[in-house]
Amino acid sequence: MRIKRITSVAACAAVLGTLAGCGAGSSESSGAVTVNWWTWSPEQAAAYEQCLPGFEKANPNIKVKISQYQVDAYFTKLTSGFVAGDAPDAFMNSVTYLDSYASQGQLMPLDKFIKGEKFDMNQYSIGASAWKYKDGKQYALPMDWATGVLYYDEKVLSKAGYSKKDVDNLTWTAKDGGTLWKMIKHLTVDENGVRGDEPGFNAAKVKTYGINNLEATGDPFGQNYWGWLLPSDGINIPNTNQWPTVFNYADPKVVQSLKLIRGLTNDGFSPKFKQFTTAGTQQLGSGNVALYEGGTWDAAALAALPGMKVGVAPLPAGAGGKRALMSNSNGNNIWVGSKHPEETWKWISYQESEACQTKAAVYNGSFLPSIAASMEALGKEQSAKGIDFSVFTDYVKNNELFPSPVYNNGNALTNAMVPQFEAYFTNKADESIFRKMQEQSKALLAGKQ
Repeated sequence: MRIKRITSVAACAAVLGTLAGCGAGSSESSGAVTVNWWTWSPEQAAAYEQCLPGFEKANPNIKVKISQYQVDAYFTKLTSGFVAGDAPDAFMNSVTYLDSYASQGQLMPLDKFIKGEKFDMNQYSIGASAWKYKDGKQYALPMDWATGVLYYDEKVLSKAGYSKKDVDNLTWTAKDGGTLWKMIKHLTVDENGVRGDEPGFNAAKVKTYGINNLEATGDPFGQNYWGWLLPSDGINIPNTNQWPTVFNYADPKVVQSLKLIRGLTNDGFSPKFKQFTTAGTQQLGSGNVALYEGGTWDAAALAALPGMKVGVAPLPAGAGGKRALMSNSNGNNIWVGSKHPEETWKWISYQESEACQTKAAVYNGSFLPSIAASMEALGKEQSAKGIDFSVFTDYVKNNELFPSPVYNNGNALTNAMVPQFEAYFTNKADESIFRKMQEQSKALLAGKQ
């Protein structure tokens, strides 16, 4: 779930557009219906504000109020709104919450709107299937997509003897880490200038780590961190991508993968868990790390780092030369309690038009649109600014993306698994913990909300 790496901002930072205030629900003023739409992302709030003039010109009897709330409080506030009956008409949602919200009857199925207006679901390059629930109904339109890439300081890699071709063609396997692990070790430099793969390297006094810490876990399968690497080597922790019955933590290849990742830290090639309080983008900018495995959403910020030319490379391929990359897609939901569902549908379907998606994405480059044509337009626009988006567009063209898993009891699984992963990565638990976690996953995935 991508929200774990989005920087939090003050709750209810300025409501965008001409309307003010933070209230939920719908209201009517001067004969116009007001549709309330929520997001946790300040960047996407600002981006979608760009679509308001066109929408309100085409729909003069509908006003839209965009509200953005701090991510740490966002879902709690949504749940409170469901209970109180004053939730927003529509909102951006993470797929982690699909099961809980749909099973509680809080989401409005969109099938009748999609069919009635012949809305083109084929325009999406990724994400649409992730928002179909177990009842076969479509509960959201995919808004964006994101996955991981490798960012690097071009001068640092060149000094270490690597070319763009080298980093573009890295491999990773559960057996030994592939050429990525070799590069990480060579890029690690201690305070005496000794590299990690040279005699005399001092792991206790590292000046520049080969890569940022990969151990953090914001969900049950390490998405945004170590979980991005595994699928290219044929490793899938859920036994099926939609509504799995078990997470295969005890699979030997999963265990070996996590041992490799913990070994990077224990051997001094990546920072310790929570060693740095600064973001990975800042670690790369300050020279603390040579490689940064980050999200597609980091591209614009890294390109703006002063005095540094940041390269972008795809995540490593598996031993067979193929990539399989988990991609998150946030969704646009309508609350079942909306008093104005028709007007709300007009707004979210407008948001999901090629025209709006392109305008919003190009505005600040804060998200990669799910609509293929809009993604292509963003890539061209960013390339004109000197930001290489070819890695992202190639992921789509080469069909290397698959949607992140959809599963029961997302909150319960996260709360149960994350502390255990942290115990393992901080050497407070050994590999025996994964068998226990696998058995726990069976019970939690089978449980009801």
